[in-house]
Amino acid sequence: MSGPAELIIPEDILPDRADKVLAACSGHSRSSLARLMKLGLVRLQGREIRPSSILNPGDRLEIISEEAPEKRSEPEVPDFRIILEDEDVIVVDKPPGLVVHPGAGRPGNTLMDALIRTRPEMIGVGEPDRWGVVHRLDRDTSGVMVLVKNANAHAALSAQFKEHSVHRIYLAVVRGNPGDDSGTIDAAIGRHHKDRKRISTATGKGRHAVTRWRVLQRLNGLALLEVTPETGRTHQIRVHLASVGLPVAGDPVYGRLRKKGGIADPALLEALKKLNRQALHAAVLGFIHPRNAKYVEFSSRLPADIQALL
Repeated sequence: MSGPAELIIPEDILPDRADKVLAACSGHSRSSLARLMKLGLVRLQGREIRPSSILNPGDRLEIISEEAPEKRSEPEVPDFRIILEDEDVIVVDKPPGLVVHPGAGRPGNTLMDALIRTRPEMIGVGEPDRWGVVHRLDRDTSGVMVLVKNANAHAALSAQFKEHSVHRIYLAVVRGNPGDDSGTIDAAIGRHHKDRKRISTATGKGRHAVTRWRVLQRLNGLALLEVTPETGRTHQIRVHLASVGLPVAGDPVYGRLRKKGGIADPALLEALKKLNRQALHAAVLGFIHPRNAKYVEFSSRLPADIQALL
């Protein structure tokens, strides 16, 4: 383990947030420095500091780490389309495979990293390593989502998501033939009582969750559903649909194909293998804009890989 690295803030640096000042002095990214501060590995006169702590010229700091923070690099993320951007929000069309923000197993190269690189004003908006994030889509769920650029927008959009007043419509290709043309799943979900890595309706401490669905098209062994979640729990749509025998096609966690009693059509099996992700797409997102209090709505077309499956 290497010893603490000492850093003295130059005299020509103006007083500012610790993450911003240290990024300017060290050449390391603000997000990597924020992570070190969150772990208590950056100290001023022996005291741990936060990303929002103010540093002044002449301050002497110690950065304690087994490894130096990663140097800035060009984000290697899948191409994504910006549907709309203004002074408050960024609405994007997220492709499958793109992680929204850093977390366990994915320290960088996320959608957030790609955005803050050219929009430094987003840093400090919200939680560390979730700058500008008010909701998220799973890595392999595609579609429309919104991020924010300032504190007022963050507060306004966060409140709407907490109140479940945001309008969301998903499209899901599921395995099986729904008995009805529509339905409502009202079942609490939470961590599985045995497998803590999975979300499940079989949980001792579930949170209220409601999902509505209707059939758009019945296919050979599959169905295309329009899904409207009334709540916004982790993996809610995937878990709820699997719980009623309609797992999302291609879902590696909640929709694994059984060796017996599964899909017999070899062409369909091959198409599912090529999909290589859950066939779930965020098609519509509507919310009250934080600037003018008017309702705005955005949509995203079904991506090519799900269209190919259909």
